[in-house]
Amino acid sequence: MRRYVLTGTPGAGKTAILRGLHELGYEVVEEAATAVIARAQAQGEEEPWTRASFVDEVVELQRERQLEGTATATGPATVQVFDRSPVCTHALATYLGRPVSRALTAEIERITAEEIYERQVLFIRNLGFCEPTSARRISFQESLVFEKVHEQSYRTFGYELIDIPADDLAHRVAAVTSVISQPHRQ
Repeated sequence: MRRYVLTGTPGAGKTAILRGLHELGYEVVEEAATAVIARAQAQGEEEPWTRASFVDEVVELQRERQLEGTATATGPATVQVFDRSPVCTHALATYLGRPVSRALTAEIERITAEEIYERQVLFIRNLGFCEPTSARRISFQESLVFEKVHEQSYRTFGYELIDIPADDLAHRVAAVTSVISQPHRQ
């Protein structure tokens, strides 16, 4: 099983790329933080990311989704593409000025020891703007800072960043596909 991570700053186009990959037949796993935020906002909580338990809730959902994906994957050449990973959650905790929790530390240790994700991470570069949403309340300038924190977190944990530059969607999907369709690197 090869599991690739798509990461980058909020609003960089990861979700659109993920949808394009899904249309091509790749198994994709949606971003956990957005789901945690949407669930809390549906229950009337305006800014769930300010809650102390937010980071750990994201970690738990990421773990559940990764384990579910492993249980349902089929075929010897299966590739999964994840919209973010626990390393992104580390970047989020850092960006929010939160301590890295025991749960987050344990999950990063698990994904490292078990080599859950490919060491090549698809780093989706910003598009030059950041559209706000109910879950994404960050300015473009703040998103650039967050982008740097993501880069630093992935490098700290020894991942190789594969840049996917700003471009039209078809070219970005093709760039990602060219990486994930390659035979497994030893």
